[in-house]
Amino acid sequence: MDMRKLVGRNFARLRREKRFTQERFAEVSGYTQQYVSDLERGLRNPTIVTLYHIATALGVSHVDLVLPDDEASREDAKLPKRKSGKK
Repeated sequence: MDMRKLVGRNFARLRREKRFTQERFAEVSGYTQQYVSDLERGLRNPTIVTLYHIATALGVSHVDLVLPDDEASREDAKLPKRKSGKK
């Protein structure tokens, strides 16, 4: 699963649920509208601190940004199974 895309999808969904435009969220959070856009498109790799600040601005838990969604489950189903290195 591509965590950047997962965070972007979760962030976009939560932002819309909270009725923020990208521009308004940028004003409230202090991040630029370009950063918000890049984050939603999975082009940014936010730090833990950034995830915390974004979640706080949205009024949600930082965990909500990394919870797998239906698309992540479909992506994982397409991946080949990894062999365990345990004996």
